Amino acid sequence: MDIMMDYYKVLDIPQSASMNDIKRAYRSKVLRWHPDKNPENRKEAEQKFKEIVEAYKVLSDSKNPSSSLMPLLNFGL
Repeated sequence: MDIMMDYYKVLDIPQSASMNDIKRAYRSKVLRWHPDKNPENRKEAEQKFKEIVEAYKVLSDSKNPSSSLMPLLNFGL
C-alpha cells in the first residue's frame, strides 16, 4: 500500500476498541469479504480481504506489547 491506511476505519471500530472488539470486527469483516464468498466481485473482495487482514495484524500487535519492547519497559525507558 502506498498510502497509509486508517486501520480502525477499515474494521469500522473506534480507536478506543478493546482487543475483543478488534477480534469481533475482524471476524465479521473477513467473512463478509472473503474472495470465495464474493465470486462476482473477486478483485474488490481480494483487496478488501487483504486490507482487513493487515489492519487486524497491526492493531492486534499494537494492543499487546511486543517482546522486543519488554526490556525497555522493564527499565522505564
